[in-house]
Amino acid sequence: MAKDPVRVLVTGAAGQIGYALVPMIARGVMLGADQPVILHMLDIPPAAEALNGVKMELVDAAFPLLKGVVATTDAVEACTGVNVAVMVGGFPRKEGMERKDVMSKNVSIYKSQASALEKHAAPNCKVLVVANPANTNALILKEFAPSIPEKNITCLTRLDHNRALGQISERLSVQVSDVKNVIIWGNHSSSQYPDVNHATVTTPAGEKPVRELVADDTWLNGEFISTVQQRGAAIIKARKLSSALSAASSACDHIRDWVLGTPEGTFVSMGVYSDGSYNVPAGLIYSFPVTCKNGEWSIVQGLPIDEFSRKKLDLTAEELSEEKALAYSCLT
Repeated sequence: MAKDPVRVLVTGAAGQIGYALVPMIARGVMLGADQPVILHMLDIPPAAEALNGVKMELVDAAFPLLKGVVATTDAVEACTGVNVAVMVGGFPRKEGMERKDVMSKNVSIYKSQASALEKHAAPNCKVLVVANPANTNALILKEFAPSIPEKNITCLTRLDHNRALGQISERLSVQVSDVKNVIIWGNHSSSQYPDVNHATVTTPAGEKPVRELVADDTWLNGEFISTVQQRGAAIIKARKLSSALSAASSACDHIRDWVLGTPEGTFVSMGVYSDGSYNVPAGLIYSFPVTCKNGEWSIVQGLPIDEFSRKKLDLTAEELSEEKALAYSCLT
């Protein structure tokens, strides 16, 4: 029996990340090689022509799984009936802009998109926020889409998670697929904490802790953390453009694991609504280690947290609390 198509919304679809992301979705990278999709692409009116060009290319690529394309600048049309929403569109920080300026622009964007999703998306729509500040944009979206369950609103820290896996695999000269269970705690910003204390590598002699194999705590507690934290800036410096391919790929990873489940014994990082686990203030969207099953994520419980990690977890929570306060001040 052929499956019914899933409707996937991508906002900011004519932008860099959108352009990298839509073919991945159409090829089955996000939802599986047997899952037909209908793509809903939204962008702002000045990008309408470019968006239409992306639609033409999707048609030209003749993706067997792609059962339809909606390309529009109308949020209601874009959100109608969608099962998965990937929120890539946002207002980027420009030179000379204060954080508050960026925040107020994004608050108004996410407020209006939240109400369109609230009224028109499919009942159990899963939402992934990619646009920065991702955690706080997700929080605003949650605020203005009260009928979408809070567990269905997440933000992307899988990019940072994948970056951490990549750094360990390069350092140890092992396949990245043999490294697992790194954790990104907190904010998708330079205050995030990439944690390898629970990470392992599959070796011919069985699974070994990353700390033991790297055998260099100075690197793991210093340069490794700052490399992952600053990776986005390093890519902008090299490409003169922000990460697009890696962001699109990790958005697919995030949704795929959420919908289809994480492998046994493996956890991944997702920005989710805090319930107070690990003494993180409830009511923040914060990145935790999670496992996924039957379309639901659960925070991995009971991991020991050392003193070094505790400080890092608290620091990024503090930044998120400040961002939350700033966002709410933009609402009034």
